[in-house]
Amino acid sequence: MRIEGAVLREMRRPQPYADSRPLTIEPLDLDDPGPGEVRIRLTAAGVCHSDLSVVDGNRPRPLPMLLGHEGAGVVEALGEGVDDLEIGEQVVTVFLPRCGVCANCLTDGKLPCIPGSATNAAGTLPFDGHRVRLHDEKGAEVLHHLGASVFATHAVVNRASLVPVGDDVPAPIAAVLGCAVLTGGGAVLNAGAPGPEDEVMIVGLGGVGMAALITALSIETAGVIGVDANPDKLEAAKELGAVEAYTPETLGERKAPIVIECVGHPRAFETAFAATAVGGTTVTVGLPSPDAEARITPVTLTAEARTVVGSYLGSAVPSRDIPIYAQLWREGKLPVEELISDTVALSEINTAFDALAEGRVIRQVIDFTR
Repeated sequence: MRIEGAVLREMRRPQPYADSRPLTIEPLDLDDPGPGEVRIRLTAAGVCHSDLSVVDGNRPRPLPMLLGHEGAGVVEALGEGVDDLEIGEQVVTVFLPRCGVCANCLTDGKLPCIPGSATNAAGTLPFDGHRVRLHDEKGAEVLHHLGASVFATHAVVNRASLVPVGDDVPAPIAAVLGCAVLTGGGAVLNAGAPGPEDEVMIVGLGGVGMAALITALSIETAGVIGVDANPDKLEAAKELGAVEAYTPETLGERKAPIVIECVGHPRAFETAFAATAVGGTTVTVGLPSPDAEARITPVTLTAEARTVVGSYLGSAVPSRDIPIYAQLWREGKLPVEELISDTVALSEINTAFDALAEGRVIRQVIDFTR
């Protein structure tokens, strides 16, 4: 079928992206879903730093690629063997599918799926093949971003990349559950696992960091602390319920037993590590450039009995965790709507990446009705 989507053909174009236009909205041909696959009509898609990191070249991917990985949509067609979803059902996309049988999938979310990671790196659908082609005489294949490619009117994805959510969850909120909340919230609940007596500090208050913050606020802890260089984000954190908020420069000797780093920059990791209390845990979820390096004092790990934990996709099992976050939202304990700074049309995608790169927003969501 004919669709429209945002295709990246060249990385590292200069800012402002509104002028250099790294993403072009163009007609594409989408194949029918194969065995184990589902076609969805997109209703909302979040604009995430993981997409920006491909645009700016920090995490190179093969091109041309149809970007986008944080989405919500409605099931339109089911491939052979998919019998646990219904036409018209709302689903959320997740960017790391799980085969459920590899050694990593048996770690309860701690390690990413081996074949799922391989197909993500190759730009194919999990766990094989391409379903998108350029709409021209040659019909060349367009690569998939993280098994989802949701910056498009429609997508074909593997069933393992989808989690159903109720129709009572608005599409923008459902979309954000699949990446920002799953990653940030999981870093708190699954990796940090604070107790009632623990304070939780969040370093970096973008989409993932704010999701971590509201998740920490949704459970019983001794208090939540926000850290960010942007004063507006600090004010937003306090309005949401953070007991204290600091810039890295004003943090001083303030420490916490659980510190979650959500930036993906070595200086942010250093800040988070330095702010972790004796016997505490530093959880890092940010994805810096592969050649980025941070400096810490290793003896601190021994002398202070510290722990550093990496948390990819919030150490989550999406099929288990997304329904938990959806229910917390229903109960009024997880104000996901507060993460959404703005909604944009698909045609405004390059301008949206400018706002994201400049730190002016928490989360922008593409509204496919615009």
